[in-house]
This record gives sequence, C-alpha cells and structure tokens, in this order.
Amino acid sequence: MNTRNIIEQSGIAFGTSGARGLVVDFTPQVCAAFSIAFAHSIKDKFSFKTIAIAIDNRPSSFEIAQACAAGLQQLNIDVVYYGVVPTPALAYTAMQDDMPCIMVTGSHIPFDRNGLKFYRPDGEITKQDELAILSAEVSVDNIDLANVNLAQSGKASELYIARYTTLFSSDVLAGKKIGIYEHSSAGRDIYRTLFEQLGAQVISLGRSEQFIPIDTEAVSEEDKERARKWVSELQLDMLFSTDGDGDRPLVAGEDGEWLRGDILGLLCSQALSIEALATPVSCNTAMELSNEFQEVVRTKIGSPYVIEAFAALTEKYNQVAGFEANGGYLLASDFEFNGKLIKALPTRDAVLPALMLIAQDKLFTELKASLPQRYTASDRLKDFAREKSAKLIADLGENPSEFLTSLAIGTLKAVCTTDGLRLTTQSNEIVHLRPSGNAPELRCYAESESETKAQALVEDVLKLIVETRG
Repeated sequence: MNTRNIIEQSGIAFGTSGARGLVVDFTPQVCAAFSIAFAHSIKDKFSFKTIAIAIDNRPSSFEIAQACAAGLQQLNIDVVYYGVVPTPALAYTAMQDDMPCIMVTGSHIPFDRNGLKFYRPDGEITKQDELAILSAEVSVDNIDLANVNLAQSGKASELYIARYTTLFSSDVLAGKKIGIYEHSSAGRDIYRTLFEQLGAQVISLGRSEQFIPIDTEAVSEEDKERARKWVSELQLDMLFSTDGDGDRPLVAGEDGEWLRGDILGLLCSQALSIEALATPVSCNTAMELSNEFQEVVRTKIGSPYVIEAFAALTEKYNQVAGFEANGGYLLASDFEFNGKLIKALPTRDAVLPALMLIAQDKLFTELKASLPQRYTASDRLKDFAREKSAKLIADLGENPSEFLTSLAIGTLKAVCTTDGLRLTTQSNEIVHLRPSGNAPELRCYAESESETKAQALVEDVLKLIVETRG
C-alpha cells in the first residue's frame, strides 16, 4: 500500500482548512500516510530534518499524533512534540524555527470527528499543496505505536506568550478584569498567563474535562446566556474564549454580548492601522462601508483562500491582514507596532484581535457603535449531507428571485456565487447559503441593518429549507 491508496480509501477529506473525518477513520495507517505524503510533497521546496507536532484536547488526538510521528520516522524525520497548544502557537513556533508542522485537531466540529492541519516552514499549506498530498504515492510500512515516544517541549507555549506580551508594557491591562471561558480549549493553560503578564486580573471559568466543540459562528443559546451572567455578576471588562484548537476567538465586552467574528476582525484591523484586507465573501460589508482600508479583497471561505489573496496585496501594501467570519485573524506581513516588530502569522489566530480591543481605553460598546451599522447572523443545519447542500444551492440558483419571494424580503439586486449562493436584495438584505467544508452541515449567513432582522433572516431561511427539503 502507498499513501495515495490509503488516503483514497480512508474516508478522510480536506475541507476549508485541514483534513477532517470520523475518528474511527483516522487509523494509525491513515495518519501515517497523511504525514508521509505531506513531508514528501514539500521536500523539493524546503530543506528540513524535523517536523513539529501538537494536539488539541480531544481524547483521540494523542494517538493520532503518535501515528503521524511513526509515519515520519519511516522517512528518518525527527519529531518535536509541543503537547496541547493552540494551532497558532504551533504554527508560529515552527515558522521561527523554519520547519514544517502538523496540528492534530478537529477544531470546532463534533466530538466523533478529528482532523489534521499542515504547515510548511513558511505557513499554512495551499490548496495546491493539498492536491500534492493527495496525489503522492509513497510506500507505507505497518505502524507500531509502541515504539513512539513523544517527549513534550514547552517552547511553543513560551514563544506564543512572548509574541504578544512583548508588544505592550507589562501594565497595559492594569485595572482590567478578564474572564477566560476555558472549556476544553487547547490554549486554556496559556491565556491566563498571557493576560496576567500584561497586568490584568484573570478569572478562570467553565473548565471542562469533557471535550466541548465550540463553534464561534454558531454560538449556542446556553453560551450566550452564560456570557451575560458571568460578565454581569463578575463585572468583567472582557470575556475571552476560543474554539477547540484556539484559532477562532469568542469575545464579549462589558455588555456580555459575544461579538461577531467579522466585527472583531474589523475593529482589530483598525487598531493595527491595516492598509489592505483579504476576507471571505461571508464577512460583514461594514469593512467596505467604513472606508478605513485602501483595498478589500473578497475570497471563498477558508483560510487557504484568504492566504492566497495575500500574495498580490503584500506587493502593494506594507500592512496586510485578513480575517474570517469566525473571528480567526491572519497577519500577512511583518510591521512595526508600538515601536516593536510584530511578525507575520498567516494562519488564524484568536489572541491578537481580543488583545487589540482590551488594550484600548474605550469600552467595547463604544468601539462597536463607531462602525457602520450592518449586522450579520449565522447558523447551520446539522446532519445535512454535502451532496444535498450542493443540489439545494444549485436548484435555488436557477431562480433566486423566486426564493427571495418565498422569504418576502424584497427583490433581487445581485447574485454572488464565489462560494455557495449569496443573494443581495434591493434593500441590501443579504442571504448566503453554502455547504460546510468540514462537516455534513448547511451554513446560512445573513446581513441586515438590524441585528434582529439578520437573525430572523437566518431562522426564516433554515425553517423554509427544513419545511421544503426535509
């Protein structure tokens, strides 16, 4: 058997960011095949003898890491293991050491699934790299995990904390009270240290020994109420959390309301004086309406597409960044901030956007009020097969005006098929449908002039789909 045979038969596939699938399909042989194919696919472009590996808190992640390491041993590649750390901590450390890395994580997807994220020495892999991994044909020996010893290094945690604490004075957050909703986040043992080193009073909240798949684009009503209660009772200046692997932020200010990820990204970009942005088509149009940026490029959903857009932008501008609707923030270029050099980190990160807001003197409600008043909402239909989503979108795309009529939200102004089906009405209401790239789910996004209307649009669209499509 070779890597291509094993991967094709595994049921594991690349989504918007990384290879994802059921835990039962991540057999030792499959994990080894992916790691071997990854190393083989980049060996002609980069010189390396070591690959870094880290994991999230899913029970299956450590054994998957062992299997990946066993595969790399067959190529005589050494492994440095950083344990449970956020994905951006692993990626940043590996970039500083000029080595590739593999993150074992299913991010926000359900508990019965897991995944692998791959990084070259210069950052996250591209869609072309994914194809190279899938097409590689390298032999794979039988895998024996008994001979794999992963000795943990604390370097990634230390470098990640230093990346941000060195940007500010040690008392920049003095007088601020920050709650960390820890749940099962991979960064839960890092965030407290980071914020305390900047002077904040930190309170740990909601720690769980069971894995909780937090989705920052579809926050549960329970987590919304939990945030309001914690912020009110503890008088928090900020409540901070992330998804499972710590690359998507969940942030609430003094009002206890979770910020939408794209609004968080926009406010962070303003604070950093970013010149040009690359963001997916699903993000709030307030970024264009704000007139804060010299150029905004819209992409398909998924960090590889945002990163792909960076190449052209960094040729024209010095300070380039991107973010997604999930809040993950990507920094495309090195530049000076606060008299210090902040290095590029072209993969999703949760800490930077939260830190840029809490380090300001203004209240979060003031910052939000300063933006053009456009509101977005999103939700999903679970257990909705990708093939079913594709057919639905194709059918609706044949007569989008009829779909809008059934929703009673006005007449059609524009159709965008960059990623799924995105419809804009004459009154600038937006409805966007697309299949999830990571799970069998149908995603729905909406934008309107009021938060209530945006949420109602999402609910109406999903209800109509359930009633008509089952």
